[in-house]
Amino acid sequence: MLHEILLSLSGHPSPLLRPSTLEADALAAITPPERQLLASAAHLSHVHVRLIANASQISASHPSPVCRAVSNAIQSHHLAAFQRKILDVEQSILRHDPDLVGAYHIVPLTAVMSEFQQWTRKMDWLLATSNFILDKRGGNAPCQGADLICRLRVDVGSGYRDVADAALDLTKVAETAWLKQAAAWVLYGRLPTLGSTDFFIQEAHSPQEEFTIVPEYLPPFVTLPTASSMLYIGKSLNRIRAVGGASSTLGGLDHVSSKLRELAGLTFPVNAVALSRTVSSIRRSLAENTLSKLLPLVKVVDMLQLLRDFFLLGRGEFALALTQEADEKIRNRWRRAGNLANEKDVLKNVTIKDGEVAAVLNRTWTVLASMQGQHADEDEQLDLARDLLRLQLANKPQSAPAATSDFSSDVAKCLGQLQFNNLLFSVPATLHIDLPAPLDMVISPSDLFIYSSINAYLLSLQRAHIRLTDLWKMTSLRRHHAAPRGGGEHAVMLRQRWSARSSALRSSWTTASAAIFFIGETEAYLQTEVIAGLWETFSAWLIGDNVRQNNNDVLDSEAREQSPVDGGPSNQFEDLFIPEHHFNSRPPAAAQPRSPVHDPQSLSKAHSLYLDILVRRLLLTQPTFTTSLYTLLVHIDHLILHMRRLHSIFISMDLEADAGVVDEFVDLEREEQEVMALLHAVEAEVRGGIEAVVGTLRSLASNIDFLAEWEAEGRIVGDDDLDEEDRYTPGRIGGIDRLLMKLDFGSWLGSGDGGWEQETE
Repeated sequence: MLHEILLSLSGHPSPLLRPSTLEADALAAITPPERQLLASAAHLSHVHVRLIANASQISASHPSPVCRAVSNAIQSHHLAAFQRKILDVEQSILRHDPDLVGAYHIVPLTAVMSEFQQWTRKMDWLLATSNFILDKRGGNAPCQGADLICRLRVDVGSGYRDVADAALDLTKVAETAWLKQAAAWVLYGRLPTLGSTDFFIQEAHSPQEEFTIVPEYLPPFVTLPTASSMLYIGKSLNRIRAVGGASSTLGGLDHVSSKLRELAGLTFPVNAVALSRTVSSIRRSLAENTLSKLLPLVKVVDMLQLLRDFFLLGRGEFALALTQEADEKIRNRWRRAGNLANEKDVLKNVTIKDGEVAAVLNRTWTVLASMQGQHADEDEQLDLARDLLRLQLANKPQSAPAATSDFSSDVAKCLGQLQFNNLLFSVPATLHIDLPAPLDMVISPSDLFIYSSINAYLLSLQRAHIRLTDLWKMTSLRRHHAAPRGGGEHAVMLRQRWSARSSALRSSWTTASAAIFFIGETEAYLQTEVIAGLWETFSAWLIGDNVRQNNNDVLDSEAREQSPVDGGPSNQFEDLFIPEHHFNSRPPAAAQPRSPVHDPQSLSKAHSLYLDILVRRLLLTQPTFTTSLYTLLVHIDHLILHMRRLHSIFISMDLEADAGVVDEFVDLEREEQEVMALLHAVEAEVRGGIEAVVGTLRSLASNIDFLAEWEAEGRIVGDDDLDEEDRYTPGRIGGIDRLLMKLDFGSWLGSGDGGWEQETE
């Protein structure tokens, strides 16, 4: 009987422990206490048999290497220990150990089963763990390694010593298997060849991203920032391997060995903070040994400066030339299409092609080069912009990239609904940049989308400002020269004609002046306070306040001894940073010079945060403001269109009256009346549009939730182990109240108090 029990506990089926197969007379020979003991043995035997089967199935076919490692540990460690316990009990019986063998060589069944009592709960837990691994998740997906690690960590705190010890042992095995997968990625940039579907980094199906993070596959000790750093490290190594100009490791076998030792030195269960610091150390080592050669800081600064100058309109002459060339293209299309006489459908009938849009940008570069004169060849930034920037039609509705941790869904939604890119050519057109590798390691597709959206927004405001001021260039419509002496009745007739037109257009000029004031003050606020202020703090963090101040001191000292004509001063930082004139001056933060320490991922995060704050400070996340402003800009376009149309009608009427040039197919007087009626109607729309935008600003200024968000401190980007001075903190700039103070200057913005009527009378 004892032999059968020990064989059954070892995993061999025994009819003795299956009462249903025994005859009634056989059961009669077993007492109730013995039946209870046999039931315990039968349960333990059944658990052992099932556990062996589950472990064999998991080790042979489960797709997760973490689950396989745990299953192998159950077989090689825990089940082997249970088997050794059975052998020890059997050996004790054969040696007549007094703890098990009594008088007359009697072996009590109670003593034998007491030796296995401590294994019952542990074996039940092991079976439950194996069943958890074999259970399917939602959608018939197999158990993931992250799920198993999470369950084992919970069971460590179960309160039972034996279960806690077993759970801790399997946790070490599971986390070690996971770290081996992670090591292949963070040291060599390779996804695991076995069980890649179980790793939290997967190949992306989007053409914009090669790899992506699956948050559901993250173990509990891996935070999202740590996962983002690991993703960045692997992508960088893949990029280095693709370039082929450097080793795909962290600078050699010595560095790989040292980082492997750091990973192997992690204690189990793995602490999230310790893992984060280890990953940060690997990332900095990668940046110092390899990425510093592949992506020097000077290239990043040059590209960010180019984006600042051309997308955020830091170079105002670019916006001026682009607007004028676009307007000239539209006017040429009007003339060729013969739609100039039909002002109602002129915007609908003008169609622009991709080649014409590209030609507008090419002519813009020509104009900018002509502005430089003989020094055009010295403007390297202009040459770089000519090579990289593209102006193209958006054949599909504007859509934002997928939201990420650095590109929130609310920002993506708001930017995707903007329509400012319709104003330059009356069809959607956006400015893009062909970002060269490896700068896309710092500037993401979502960042470029934000730049394009902000550019369309700022360009539409500057375009309206330029076109409104161009109205004053129509001298014959704006003023009339005094008649010479002896002019006679003809001079009197000209004076009366101009006086009547001047009286009819007085309200139009007043409305245009008010619109110029509104747009000018809004532009000044957005450019000088918001964009320039944020760029100053970001560029100061980017190149370092102290380094820049040290550069200034060196330049000032050498400028006294060397003339700029001879080549200009040189200093120890000239091969790292761009010239000082690219940035706004700022007082030094400390007396001691210190070079900035930025790895590419910190640069990428800081740049994304800078754009996120910029979008919010430009009010692009407030649909009520952007909608009312877009409507106002459309009305301003109509106002300009009608005034130019009226000017051409006046010229034709003057030719007919003074020179006898008659067009029998055109009724100029009727057209004058129609255009004048349309002009007065759009004047009211422009005035109402200005009041609507200002009213929206006042509502935002009185919104407690909006003000709380506006006044909130900027988030800090950087590793937890970095000093405070190495982290980027956005500057607190702007304020709607400052803009409203400027717009409230004058009575023409009165809310229904007759200010407009007083101004136009």
